[in-house]
Amino acid sequence: MHLLVGLGNPGKKYQAHRHNVGFMAVDAIANRHNLSPYRSKFNAEMSEGAIDGERVILLKPQTFMNDSGTSVAAAAKFFKLSPADITVLYDELDLAPGKLRVKTGGGNGGHNGIRSMEAHLGKDFHRVRIGIGHPGHKDRVHSHVLGDFAKADQQWLDDLLDAIADNAGLLAAGNGANFMNKIALATQGDKSDNHSAKKQAANKTAPKAQSHIHQARQSNKKMPDKGPMADMLNKLFGKGE
Repeated sequence: MHLLVGLGNPGKKYQAHRHNVGFMAVDAIANRHNLSPYRSKFNAEMSEGAIDGERVILLKPQTFMNDSGTSVAAAAKFFKLSPADITVLYDELDLAPGKLRVKTGGGNGGHNGIRSMEAHLGKDFHRVRIGIGHPGHKDRVHSHVLGDFAKADQQWLDDLLDAIADNAGLLAAGNGANFMNKIALATQGDKSDNHSAKKQAANKTAPKAQSHIHQARQSNKKMPDKGPMADMLNKLFGKGE
């Protein structure tokens, strides 16, 4: 059994905040793998089921970020799980938006949710750090973290959450390194640029196709108005404009 924890703050006013990207990731996993509906347990929202044959528990502590560890520790005690059986997904200021890193143990980077978990569980749980970028100055950190994702973030955020959900079985199996590689492959490059390039390519071919149709119609004008040949061309291309 593996416990996947998403960190965030409860309530609608916080749900689109960068600080809640851990909640978003866990929700994406639950939806993708048709896990059970959330129910209240351990002062958290909990879902459970299986991913790629591995039993998993999803947890979203409802204690507010600073006391997340009490909820996670209660779940770990009930299911008799060690820190090695726990993976937490959370926002990381020191990673560029859309980047993701996995590690076990280490420092908390000033993240209050991780600090709380360390206080109740020790440091040896697994961590999935989801980059939200740094605003550039420490005075702007609070409003950045507790602010909604911008519209410009939506493309990379959707792509990243999809990739996390697709590969969640690797987290459940304790294979964080392979999970990180899969995410990097799935999200490499700028998807919006790729989308623009495809759109431009489509636009370049469209005028040519229209030109061929126009030429055919022009040729059709030169044919007799009546007779089998005219009827056939009208059926293929329509009447001239």
